[in-house]
Amino acid sequence: MRLSRVLLLCLLAHAFVPFVDGQAVSGPRTIVVRSGSLKLRALVWRPKGRGPFPAILFSPGSGRNPQPEILGPLFAKHGYVFLGLFRRGQGLSADQGDESGSLVERERAAKGDVAANRLQLRLLETDQLEDELSGLAFLRSLRSVNPRRVAVVGHSFGGSLALLLAERDKSLRAVVDFAGAAASWGRSSYLRERLISAAGKLTAPVFFIHAANDYSLTPGQALAAELARLGKPHRLRVFPAFGQTVNEGHNFIYLSVATWEREVFAFLDEHTSSGKAGERARSN
Repeated sequence: MRLSRVLLLCLLAHAFVPFVDGQAVSGPRTIVVRSGSLKLRALVWRPKGRGPFPAILFSPGSGRNPQPEILGPLFAKHGYVFLGLFRRGQGLSADQGDESGSLVERERAAKGDVAANRLQLRLLETDQLEDELSGLAFLRSLRSVNPRRVAVVGHSFGGSLALLLAERDKSLRAVVDFAGAAASWGRSSYLRERLISAAGKLTAPVFFIHAANDYSLTPGQALAAELARLGKPHRLRVFPAFGQTVNEGHNFIYLSVATWEREVFAFLDEHTSSGKAGERARSN
């Protein structure tokens, strides 16, 4: 989704900041992640110290210019290595193929909604998922990362990807899904059926998050209800409306960090903790 002017101002104020609340963090470091024949770029932040640390793979929404810079220093401050991957066609990977959202909208204009919805799902299950799997493998290979303490955080289209990634990789410790499928749930039965199917195969705890003025709250509500029916660990949180527009509500992951910071890191700390306590938390 296109980010608002408010978000752009936030990014200018916070991007590439080496200190967060007085705590030094390391990064960002630009790295190359190979996904098939592609050379994707990613930005990595890490806490100061010896490690190994728990780690977060960030799966951004569709769009040409995802902005991990506002989140990377925050996660490093909280003790996590943070990898913000630019999938094919996005940001620093703009020269590595076509961006998914642009492909879907071109298909919609040429062939209509049904064809566009089918293409969106195909991209989620193939090219886009392969990019995220490559990012996850690279993250786990870093010496500063404890490969057994990795979680995924996704936003919008990237939130849907995060669920499919956790369906594929059962070793992920947790999923945080910000506004996943909020703009597509109502118009794509293909996406609804696929995500509900994925929910039935998840083992990692999932935290579904929306602002009250998101495009739709139904994805988080429906998927949380499915996990509840199956007795699988999850949380659903609808925060108060943020900003003046639906777009601002959808992007409050970037625009209102202070709103969600405490609850998200409490969830991640619980489920990425090491030792027997962490294993018990994961099984509850």
